Amino acid sequence: MWMLCVWWVLMGTLGAGSAQLSFQNVPFLEINYCNGPQFVLPCVVTNLKENNSLSMFVSWQFQGNPFFLYEGVSDNITKNSHFDSAKFLNRSMLPYGIASLVILTNEAVHGNYTCEVTEGNREGKTRFELRTSSVTWFQRFSIISIIVLIVIFYWCQFITVALKFDMTFKKKIGFTVTGLLISIFAVIGTKLYAKDEYTSVRTGIGLIVIPAIIVVPLLYFLFTSVFEKQPLFAVILLALKALGYVIAVAGFALCVTVGQPKHGSVLIAGLAIIGAIALIGLIYIIIIGCNLKDHQPPRKAVEESLNDAKGVMLE
Repeated sequence: MWMLCVWWVLMGTLGAGSAQLSFQNVPFLEINYCNGPQFVLPCVVTNLKENNSLSMFVSWQFQGNPFFLYEGVSDNITKNSHFDSAKFLNRSMLPYGIASLVILTNEAVHGNYTCEVTEGNREGKTRFELRTSSVTWFQRFSIISIIVLIVIFYWCQFITVALKFDMTFKKKIGFTVTGLLISIFAVIGTKLYAKDEYTSVRTGIGLIVIPAIIVVPLLYFLFTSVFEKQPLFAVILLALKALGYVIAVAGFALCVTVGQPKHGSVLIAGLAIIGAIALIGLIYIIIIGCNLKDHQPPRKAVEESLNDAKGVMLE
């Protein structure tokens, strides 16, 4: 008698095992701004037999609570309002085990998801965790830090030239307005770049690079307020700053064409060159420019003396 009981237990175990559906194992998924507007929740059954959606029932759950139900008999779908965009990735492939969903990225909440599929008297489920992927903060921190330093160095250059050298009121207004625009672009770009949304990051990087092109010609105009004729070293600084901008633009183009900023080092290199030249330019203006001012009469005084000399000669 006990042998018969053991036999039935073994048969029940085998029967239960054969009634289980198997899934492609996905332990976790990572989501970030590279995913675009839509996100796929994977659920693939590997051992369906009937291949008929009429005998299927699909239940998607988030944190144990159903949010998407499909009844094959009635071909009816019931959705939770929090996942209103959820739909099958390819409904025609459902009978072949593709029960994956596609939802809007902003509806993809972090947490545990469960996909439960029933085919006749066979059933099974798979679970995975949805989490945010980590983006290298060093690159992001470096880019933000460099652009902040570039803005600070510009203001230091402008204030130094405005206080120590002759500059018309019109020029002061122009440099001030331009400096405010640079600062506004940098602040807005930094705030957008600090977010994890795909569109925000691309826009933020763009607004961070924009101030970089503005400071290139500004350094030239600042030098013209200090030197009557551009020294060779000043011309070299301007050329290097323009080169840094070209590199920064190339890095920007490489960063926005992919999700993760894999080529962020190129953008960092370009901005670093611009920042370094801004610092060298500031030191150059303070040391060389001030020495020239101490040993040369002001441009206005020279012009007045020349006019007086012309007047004497005419008399």
